[in-house]
Amino acid sequence: MNGIDAWGFATEGPEPAGQHRDRAPDPTAGPGPAPPRETGTSPATAGPRPAVGETHEPQRTARAALTRILEPGDETAGRWLREMGPEALWHTLSHDDATPPAGAKPTKIAGLRLRAARARPTADLDAVAALGGRFLCPGDQEWPGQLDDLGDARPIGLWVRGTANLRLWALRSVAVVGARACTEYGAHLATTLGSGLADRGWTVASGAAYGVDGAAHRGALAGDGATVAVMASGVDHPYPRGHTELIGRIAEQGLVVAELPPGDHPTRSRFIQRNRVIAALTRGTVVVEAELRSGSLVTARRAQALGRFTMGMPGPVTSALSAGVHQLLRGEAAVVTDADEVIELVGSIGELAPERQGQPRIRDLLDPVATLVLEALPARGSADTGRLAQEAGTPGDVTRAKLLELLSLGFVQRCGDRWELARRAERTGGSRRGGT
Repeated sequence: MNGIDAWGFATEGPEPAGQHRDRAPDPTAGPGPAPPRETGTSPATAGPRPAVGETHEPQRTARAALTRILEPGDETAGRWLREMGPEALWHTLSHDDATPPAGAKPTKIAGLRLRAARARPTADLDAVAALGGRFLCPGDQEWPGQLDDLGDARPIGLWVRGTANLRLWALRSVAVVGARACTEYGAHLATTLGSGLADRGWTVASGAAYGVDGAAHRGALAGDGATVAVMASGVDHPYPRGHTELIGRIAEQGLVVAELPPGDHPTRSRFIQRNRVIAALTRGTVVVEAELRSGSLVTARRAQALGRFTMGMPGPVTSALSAGVHQLLRGEAAVVTDADEVIELVGSIGELAPERQGQPRIRDLLDPVATLVLEALPARGSADTGRLAQEAGTPGDVTRAKLLELLSLGFVQRCGDRWELARRAERTGGSRRGGT
């Protein structure tokens, strides 16, 4: 049965269950006794996860196999999956004598059948279970319904490490992305932003790469907050290698998510396709430092196309690493400088950033009449009370009273029967008018 999740996205009903098979199922075979259906994988919403060696649902097994056969984001294969279903598609790709999908190119089918020959979905499901993880499918209670906005480019399934509920975390999540070779300025912004979002109960999502990604994850971890690393490799294949420890910490405190099965490696195209998941999974994307040609801009523009909030943190106009962000800001992206401003955009009604004001000066506290008298004083030289009364447009006795008030506050000084600006006026509160 279809429904609406807490974020307002449509959710699918659970897929039907059947017998487990480690090979491609035969759609012509009669149904056998069905094991109990998994109703979800989150500790908060489901029972125990399948143990290593335990049988799995046939549709879950088929989708697990397809993650090793099909490339992430392949919309043609996604259409086949939608039209045929996972079991029938796996059978088609696993048997040379099976009728290929309508309109499929022979060369593509031949290549996919070579991949299908090495698919061992049960081994992959057991491998992720041994890590304490799970494999999520569309229709699971933990499946983030917003990923369905990707249409035929929707992930076949998601391999997940970590104990938190991905769907619930994604409801209040922000992607923080940016340059790998970021500056100290960019790293500082990303760390501060990650920490600030985590402190306010928001999940920080990124790609666990060097530079801005890693800084954002570390900021969230330092605040004991929620963070999700979306990988372009298997969840047991940390990449980059230099972030092995960081990714391990994320798996313990947060979530590590991947479309690729355990052990699979990243490629250039897989990084690009990974970005679409980051964009769709979160409520908004913040770019911190990016060149004019940057994968971070791909993520931001995908977020825009999906109707998500897109934001950028500006940098020096002389920095090539900020040029991409500034180009983004000239379009539909919003300028943000901290977590409060991000949450004001992506959060609920009433989650407003605090009003920002400059440091108050003593002069700001003067009443309007005293301000008129003070502004009537010449920048250089002096003037008598009568002249100041004319310039200020105030009665003589009122002008005299305000001058004495300004004298007591240190704004003016007396020279016989004349008045002039005090040389030390407002030195402690800001710049003063006139004088040196």
